[in-house]
Amino acid sequence: MRLLLLVVCLAVPPAGLATVSRAVADTPAAVPSAPAAEAPAPAAPRLPGPSVTRHELVLPDRTLAFEATASAITITAPGGREEADLAFVAYTIDGEEHGRRPVTFLVNGGPGAASAYLQIGAVGPWLLPLGGDRIVPSQPPDLLPNPDTWLDFTDLVFIDPVGTGFSRLVDPDDRTRSRYLSVDGDAKVLAEAISRWLVDNDRVGSPKYFVGESYGGFRAPIVAQHLRDDHGLALSGLTLVSPVLDFGWWQQPDYAPLPMVTLLPSLAAVHMDAEGTFSEEALRAAEDYAAGDFLADLLRGVHDRAAVERLVDRVSALTGLDRAAVAREDGRIDAGEFARESRRDEHLRTSVYDATVTASGRDRGSDPVLDAMTAPLTSAMLGLYRDTLDWLPNRDYQLLNADVTRGWDWGSHRGQPEAVTDLADLLSLDPALRVLVTHGRTDLVTPYFGTELILRQLDVSGSGDRLRQVTYPGGHMFYTRSDSRRAFRADARALYVGQSG
Repeated sequence: MRLLLLVVCLAVPPAGLATVSRAVADTPAAVPSAPAAEAPAPAAPRLPGPSVTRHELVLPDRTLAFEATASAITITAPGGREEADLAFVAYTIDGEEHGRRPVTFLVNGGPGAASAYLQIGAVGPWLLPLGGDRIVPSQPPDLLPNPDTWLDFTDLVFIDPVGTGFSRLVDPDDRTRSRYLSVDGDAKVLAEAISRWLVDNDRVGSPKYFVGESYGGFRAPIVAQHLRDDHGLALSGLTLVSPVLDFGWWQQPDYAPLPMVTLLPSLAAVHMDAEGTFSEEALRAAEDYAAGDFLADLLRGVHDRAAVERLVDRVSALTGLDRAAVAREDGRIDAGEFARESRRDEHLRTSVYDATVTASGRDRGSDPVLDAMTAPLTSAMLGLYRDTLDWLPNRDYQLLNADVTRGWDWGSHRGQPEAVTDLADLLSLDPALRVLVTHGRTDLVTPYFGTELILRQLDVSGSGDRLRQVTYPGGHMFYTRSDSRRAFRADARALYVGQSG
């Protein structure tokens, strides 16, 4: 998951956290993915035809019989030239009138992240338990039946955008890269793939939903607009998981106050969790201070020593950081500084994806959450494709592709990439649309309070009943914690039941 100037899973990671996850499929001759060089890369082998398998998932309180389809959708240029293969896995329940059953399309973020995080981490029929307090890269990649799957109340289609999972450009060149690895091009292609799946499977009449995590949450309103305007297909609901709605809030100089305001409540939550003193009332108090006196003293500047002293005292108390460390920064603490300082005396480094999770060694190194889950997720997905879905292409599987992240074209959105305008327009035009926004309270990559401050600004009649934000224990991938994953499922189910009821 990553952050662009911030986001992975995910979105683009903070400087120094970018990684490439590349596991070679268990086949004789895996072909490396296309490099970002100017010279044309050799075309990757095409993806195999669909594999359809039937399964029965036995859970403690129910049994689900369903069909799984692993396949790809080939996207063509207007002239008919084949340009890209988008891999997907679809799970459809048995014994239902499919034309009226909800169907949900799910993507992760990056840009450059495959949908494995949501598929086997939260929503799909099988789960890779990762543990909330510590993620171990060498854990067995054994999948278990997922009691928190959403398959009860919606069919599920997990899509891997170009450059992630097994999805690739057919014949990479500068023109196709520009189309597929860009804000608008990516959204248009995802909308086209969704439209194609709906038509091919006779599901145009089904209630349609979209789930996006991190940069996938940024994608969601833009994809919804293209589905509506380009294909005549309206979504019934959106679920945004740890989203970035406005990159302009984050891509600011060090002195800008908004990133510090949005981060402070999450830092306070980390400290309260560590002390065992967390309460919703205390978190609300931290939010009120962040958007009130904290912001006012930040704006007074570093030369107002009385304001600086107030900041240092209060920030040190809220975050648990050593007062001297806070004073060195004039009360202005960012995610990197907190990760370095919060557990320094214990010789631990802190994850920015969930600041309650640490690893030994206080020097900079791999992130204890994002990088720790790369190997088990990748291995588990390869096992799922080979042993359960009977579909394992002859190419690399890419969980996180740093080439996609680095090469992303922000196009006309470069000044301030944001999806808030599209979200507001969707809510304004469609009074039946429902949106669930979810965050982990100790996520320092996409802090929940930033989203809350943005959503407060939306002036859409009746949006309070249709636009809901929920914050769970945990970080960017809060669903690695079983209690948060269970609560997430309950809140999602309420979105679907409310829409159909």
